[in-house]
Amino acid sequence: MAKKLMKGNEAIGEAAIAAGCRHYFAYPITPQTEVAEYLARRMPEVDGVFLQAESEVAASNMLFGAAAAGVRTFTSSSSPGISLMSESISYIAGAQLPVVYINIVRGGPGLGGILPAQSDYFQACKGGGHGDYHLLVLGPSTVQEAVDHVMLAFDLADKYRNPVMVMGDGMIGQMMEPVEFPTEGVAAPPPKPWATVGMRGRPQNLIRSLYLDPDELERNNLELRAKYDAMERDEVRFESYHADEETDVLVVAYGTMARIAKTAIDELRGQGKRIGMLRPITLYPFPRVAIREASSRARAVLVVELSTGQMVEDVEWSAAEGVDIHFFGKTGGNIPAPEDIGDEITKVLEGRARPRTMVPLAEEAS
Repeated sequence: MAKKLMKGNEAIGEAAIAAGCRHYFAYPITPQTEVAEYLARRMPEVDGVFLQAESEVAASNMLFGAAAAGVRTFTSSSSPGISLMSESISYIAGAQLPVVYINIVRGGPGLGGILPAQSDYFQACKGGGHGDYHLLVLGPSTVQEAVDHVMLAFDLADKYRNPVMVMGDGMIGQMMEPVEFPTEGVAAPPPKPWATVGMRGRPQNLIRSLYLDPDELERNNLELRAKYDAMERDEVRFESYHADEETDVLVVAYGTMARIAKTAIDELRGQGKRIGMLRPITLYPFPRVAIREASSRARAVLVVELSTGQMVEDVEWSAAEGVDIHFFGKTGGNIPAPEDIGDEITKVLEGRARPRTMVPLAEEAS
């Protein structure tokens, strides 16, 4: 396969086409608008459909209809746009429909700014909409990985009849890197006998998220829960970077922050320091067991994020008992250099960093 130099947003659009998607509905918002620009040209070339909706709300409901008809469909947006889609994401999850969402995260809260951030972790992994549901969430760290994750996302969405989100940040969307697309071996979408494609002599298919009978609604929620249990059993993905060794500090980071942290770790390991990293690739399901095992071999854990601290809560929940958890984050579109992360690791090594602790209830009350 020949490699091609592409901007991340454009590579994401081409990856969707390579995955067999021909239906894209979206509304422009920076820093991901180039996905729509690219597909406005490319979709007609492959007999696909691109419709720029009048709003994110409209686009997200078009996704419901297309997925219910059995076609592969996706959208791309950024932070506030995903917020506007949250109601329909809950509907789509409740109706058990396969849809892929791309979120190229910008700074927030509110309108925020267009520079990179990872502050949508709660929104993506804890359910930005209402009700008992989960998205399966992938966090790429390179443009090539964004391509791979987009293609994987369509397969996972079909496998579980569930929405899947690929969550990058403005760096993933805007940077240019060499990428390659598979030219063979791409699986065809599976048959979808549940889709609403006309009855043709069979009983009707009914796709809905409305259940007025409480027992029916409970059954649907338990079906969803069973899917999430299967995801947690079978779909956990992570990268271990020297995390299978005894370490003085274990770094936990995802996406572009993991790339920057890896440079800092290489520098410190060159000085003889025992530093490792565990990179979650699936943000949901979260690699709890892997983090528990890796942190049990470490003196301390440092979580690095482009936020004021969101994934760190899942690390605290997962880490081995008694290990100190530290946090380093930048926000507002500020991006740490490898030296900044290296300095934080050194502070932890030398005991100059205060562990992150939850405020005891007694102190909170006082």
